[in-house]
Amino acid sequence: MSDLSCTIAGIKSINPFWLASAPPTDKQYNVERAFEAGWAGVVWKTLGENPPVVNVSSRYGVHKDRNQSVMGINNIELISDRSLEVNLREIEDVRRKWPDRVIIGSMMAPIDEQAWKELAIKIANSGVHGIELNLGCPHGMCERGMGSAIGQVPELVEQTTRWVREVVDIPVFTKLTPNITNILVPAEAAMKGGAHAVSLINTVNSIVSVDLDAMAPTPIVDNKGTHGGYCGAAVKPIALNMVAEIARAEDIQGMEISAIGGIETWRDAAEFIALGASGLQVCTAAMLYGFRIIDDMTAGLSQFMKEKGYRTLDDFRGKAIANTVDWNQLNMNFDTKAFIDKDSCIECGRCHIACEDTAHQAIVIGDKGDGRRDFTVDNDECVGCNLCALVCPVPECIEMRPVDNGLPPLTWPEHPANI
Repeated sequence: MSDLSCTIAGIKSINPFWLASAPPTDKQYNVERAFEAGWAGVVWKTLGENPPVVNVSSRYGVHKDRNQSVMGINNIELISDRSLEVNLREIEDVRRKWPDRVIIGSMMAPIDEQAWKELAIKIANSGVHGIELNLGCPHGMCERGMGSAIGQVPELVEQTTRWVREVVDIPVFTKLTPNITNILVPAEAAMKGGAHAVSLINTVNSIVSVDLDAMAPTPIVDNKGTHGGYCGAAVKPIALNMVAEIARAEDIQGMEISAIGGIETWRDAAEFIALGASGLQVCTAAMLYGFRIIDDMTAGLSQFMKEKGYRTLDDFRGKAIANTVDWNQLNMNFDTKAFIDKDSCIECGRCHIACEDTAHQAIVIGDKGDGRRDFTVDNDECVGCNLCALVCPVPECIEMRPVDNGLPPLTWPEHPANI
């Protein structure tokens, strides 16, 4: 049996899947439905005290692919607009009813030491397992000097983390904004402030679309729109990179990571764990498909581990870090060539068009003599860029095969052109 349990920042969890701080964790009703479905924990929607929060209507925009599948959601919703007292009372009640599940209290306050400390103490007293500092919200709250307005300033990241650490004796997670040039800078600041773990990524600052009739960004509020936070499957590559940057950074070795960003399937989850994540947070997928997606996530992850011979998550946690390197450490003499499986080829020609128009003119069209087209790779022109394999609509029809060119491994610092 695969063991999906994990520990992050000293907190034990029955599986690595928590719901992130967002609308799905805004109240007791939602949280209990999530726990009934099998989620191991939640980060309660961000709590604040002053100034009061008033949300607008509407709040969500969407980015879809050509098949109308949702790639990402843009939201302009703020932190919880329910009273702090009601939220804390519900947290206490859920903690009593679900002793084996994790509740992390997310919080946000203005740049004021007493505000951070007093709010942290109140949340800690509700019985939460840990506190997450929301330093990443890119809209609404940052205009008030909170959220990413703090997260983009390393000194403030360190300061607010230290303030909370000074008054609570439970784990503190510092949630980082992706809207910054180098994610290592705020991560190092969080470590200096005493964070037990970092959570990342928060949403990406964005305008998701423009309504060309109303001539306003979406979502539209009384004929006007604004920038918001982008999340969902489309931000996964950004999140993977930032998680990897922290996991492999020598200066912050040992910093635990609660990974967030586009996790929809067990495979997404496994990829983040392979890059060093200790735990996972999910939001958009639950909003799109409901809480029952946890069944597919846990079953799929368990099956993957069984097939690979991994008994626990620690057996493959961080396994991809050693193979994640800077560009100049790659072997420049490594070579691959495209190979087209003629039996599965449907002769659509997409590989040829992509290569002919935008790559290296390495796919030649021939005539089979019966009116059918024959696609062949010219190995002398093929540079192994992968483009043909990526645009091919038939799975595994085009395979990139390594070529033994007899050359020894060579990195850029060793290359004659760089000497």
